[in-house]
Amino acid sequence: MVDRNHDVYIVLDQSFNFSSHIGIPVNGIIGYNFFKDNIVEVNYDKKKVFVYKDSKKIRKKKLKYAVSPITIERNKPYLMTTVALEKEEIPSKLLLDIGNSDALWLFENQEKNINIPKVKFEDYLGKGFSGDIHGFRAKISSIQINSFKFANPIVAFPDSVSIKSVNRVADRVGSIGGELLKRFNVIFDYPNQTFYLKKSSYYDDPFSYNMSGIELQNDGMQWVQETVNLQTVNLDNSYDGNGNKTQNDFKLKFTLKPVFSIASVRKNSPAEASGIQVGDLIISINKVEAYRYSLQSINDLLKSEEGKWLYFDVERNGKPLKFKFQLKSIL
Repeated sequence: MVDRNHDVYIVLDQSFNFSSHIGIPVNGIIGYNFFKDNIVEVNYDKKKVFVYKDSKKIRKKKLKYAVSPITIERNKPYLMTTVALEKEEIPSKLLLDIGNSDALWLFENQEKNINIPKVKFEDYLGKGFSGDIHGFRAKISSIQINSFKFANPIVAFPDSVSIKSVNRVADRVGSIGGELLKRFNVIFDYPNQTFYLKKSSYYDDPFSYNMSGIELQNDGMQWVQETVNLQTVNLDNSYDGNGNKTQNDFKLKFTLKPVFSIASVRKNSPAEASGIQVGDLIISINKVEAYRYSLQSINDLLKSEEGKWLYFDVERNGKPLKFKFQLKSIL
């Protein structure tokens, strides 16, 4: 599929780098100009994106999905949902935001009875075009999308300073992000302003969050020396100092591996109490070299289970240091 008349926006600020926070090379974002002319399926089970024209094949596929109307406003899709913070159900217009890794963002709004729950904690929520985003995390009673209802999802409440530059549409109260959308395989039909959902294998996954209090980033690459076994026939007869025959079945290999560092540390978190600081370079986690992890696998570890002990070896100003802390849930 080719779009021959596509508007492209170039980000010249090199400090704005998606790749370091996601851990894989990211060259850009696909947006409205692509979605408006196509039917796009995001299949979380297969980890694939399918693009369709309105053919018989996709019409049959849609029959297996729940159907919801959406509106396209200022080139973005919005869906009506029902959110309950303290039993009271509130009709809520939310942006469908695949790029947001949280389950749900809500904007505090006293007129609509959207208030931050008492049990909460302050956290770094991510990075946007306007800079770092801070706010609170908390649990709410439920969110319902179509006929699907989720109890006690973990919700982010961005502070007013972080979102002051957001150009909001009328009645929008927040966003639905990837942590919730991954529980479905979804189809976006912008031309017909329709949204389709079918349960994915992630549907019943528990809602979790980073209990450690640290955010990591990919801080570049390093050369790593590894010993590899040669799967070849050895034709060279070599002998050691005692005249014994030896075989050169191993070879040193140098490969580029990622370097991870601490990007932020949450106040009053287990990681802060242990002494870990922003800028520390990660050498190993639980005695496994850091470069053997992906950034995603580390993030999964940081929200794995309450009570789990994590052991970090880091380098700070050229000196090796050791830290340990236990994952603890506040919510």
